Amino acid sequence: MGADQAKYLIGIDGGGTSTRAVVARLDGPVLGRGQAGPSALGQGVPQAWHNIQIAVQRACAAGGLSMPAWELCALGAGLSGVGNAAWRDSFLAAQPGLAHLAVDGDAFAMLLGAHEGAPGAIVAAGTGSVAEALRADGSREIVGGFGFPSGDEGSGAWLGLQAVRHAQAALDRRANTGPLALHVHKLCGRDRAAMQAWCARAGQFAYATLAPAVFDYEADDPAAAALLLQATAALESMAWAIDFQGRLPLAVCGSIGKRLAPRMSPAVRSRLVEPAADAATGALMLARQALRAEAEEHAA
Repeated sequence: MGADQAKYLIGIDGGGTSTRAVVARLDGPVLGRGQAGPSALGQGVPQAWHNIQIAVQRACAAGGLSMPAWELCALGAGLSGVGNAAWRDSFLAAQPGLAHLAVDGDAFAMLLGAHEGAPGAIVAAGTGSVAEALRADGSREIVGGFGFPSGDEGSGAWLGLQAVRHAQAALDRRANTGPLALHVHKLCGRDRAAMQAWCARAGQFAYATLAPAVFDYEADDPAAAALLLQATAALESMAWAIDFQGRLPLAVCGSIGKRLAPRMSPAVRSRLVEPAADAATGALMLARQALRAEAEEHAA
């Protein structure tokens, strides 16, 4: 069964913290939305497909729709980690028999949704971080997004990692033991052995769960306040790098990005626009575009 048999469109926004799905009829409105655990490819392809299926099932249930057979669905997925060719190929090979599958990065899905497919730029910071632009000539550019732990500056995982580093320094009396360090010690280990054991187990998602505490303790702990200044500066640098002349509308997206956007300089804030739609809706657009391109190719 091919793409011409598709009756439903599915959009997937898959990141390191959660998976969001939106389901629509091929020629109709959105039917429902659902959410599940993470589907970033760096956390494993089996987990990605498992959580995608759960999110789609919940989206269908929310819309009062029985889960359709995969072969009746065209799915567009914006996924964290898709830039890694091996992960991407493994994900494509494991697809469950969809009528059509279009895959791109989660940032591009967010970009499509934010500007409704029109030229524009985003700085996205959630579990990870990246900036991406779509220009009027159709060309694309990415800044950052090299992945955790070497990249993703200004993201939730980055904030969590810096908080753990600060807590480690506090254990060694290289830094003051303030509220942020005490919070991390409580969760990750009050001594060297416990801290090392936690770090040995922790991945991107675990570090990102510590990010809210950095905001919570900002007013009472200079270390937390300094980390938020660094994160804001990192996202600002991405904004300038992706569009130095400031010609494109710029949306700041993601849970961390939205909290840091008001802290950015007036020069950056003057360029900001509200996202028109979310990344799952952008992924739905990705699926529609892929089906349209295939239909045009067959008609040629």
